[in-house]
Amino acid sequence: MKLLALSSLIVPTLAQVLNDEVVIGNEHIIELSPGNKQTATFEELLALKREKIQFFDITNFDEDSITTNVTFPEAIYPKKTHQNKKFAKLAPSLSAVELELKLRTFTSFYTRYARSSHGVESCTWLYNQIREMIGNRTDISIEVFRHEWLQSSILVRIEGSENPDKVIVVGAHQDSINLVLPSIMPAPGADDDGSGAMTTLEVFRVLMESDYKPKNTVEFHWYSAEELGLLGSQDVFSNYSSSNVDVRAMLQQDMTGYSAGSFKNEGHDEMGLITDFVNPELTEYLKLLISTYCDIPYAETECGYACSDHASAGKYGYQSAFVIESQFSNVAHQIHTTEDTADYLDFYHMLEHAKLTLGYVLELGSADI
Repeated sequence: MKLLALSSLIVPTLAQVLNDEVVIGNEHIIELSPGNKQTATFEELLALKREKIQFFDITNFDEDSITTNVTFPEAIYPKKTHQNKKFAKLAPSLSAVELELKLRTFTSFYTRYARSSHGVESCTWLYNQIREMIGNRTDISIEVFRHEWLQSSILVRIEGSENPDKVIVVGAHQDSINLVLPSIMPAPGADDDGSGAMTTLEVFRVLMESDYKPKNTVEFHWYSAEELGLLGSQDVFSNYSSSNVDVRAMLQQDMTGYSAGSFKNEGHDEMGLITDFVNPELTEYLKLLISTYCDIPYAETECGYACSDHASAGKYGYQSAFVIESQFSNVAHQIHTTEDTADYLDFYHMLEHAKLTLGYVLELGSADI
């Protein structure tokens, strides 16, 4: 793990700033599909994203050293739920009001672009929110995972009381981007992915207020630089793989706030369950959790290669899954622009994603997997 004092988190060094300028100017190596690698300038990367083409930026990752044959046995997920009573006790504390208040603050930063000082400021705000929620708990650690760019990732670990080496991960990305001029134009990033980041933060708040203590270790991750080719999550899971961390499940929440597309095109609200480039067993298990704990259904959908941070976990051999706000054809079109604000989001829809996340944590945090 890479630890960082809060003072260092706030103030980027001159070397970091100069390094970012060099990185942007260099050619990047990207992977557009398994084994399909090519070089591209930063401007060409932005053009790909404007065309909705996703990729891994593998420039600084040694692909030959990747060990996808994780030595831990594959997790076998339960066939039924066991934490219904605990869920019923905690779920009413999840609040659409809290979601909106925090998201409006999170989107008030000019941008959360990972290579900007604004991205450092938003990361610092997020860190402080988490730190306050943890309070005096000694079984919980908050780690600031430093990268080669300005904005850090934040990893929070709730130590398991019985199986501390078995890790359940909840992920979202904290950065935003404006695809016109990332370093200059504002990028409120309400849906992408302020919504997912605040969804997971709200679940974390409720767990902290209930003095939650899992049997397995539960980690909450807020990744940096997802918008730049899944850089932050690749860095994290590369580190986890080389450190032999036993991640038993990883759930990504990216874009959880937009419901209008579903209502318009499907006639009802629903969430999208991604079925391509994910772990099928964990995805099947999420169907059980959604059917049990959520008040809206899921619809199976595909998002393509390297479409969010779960792909980084999968790349390094971990079982991962991804739930998004709707079928992929119905997601918000405002993302990556100045129009991605909280005003068009549905906080009660976000609440459904929070319920799923809460159920996932309660169930797998106590499961024998």
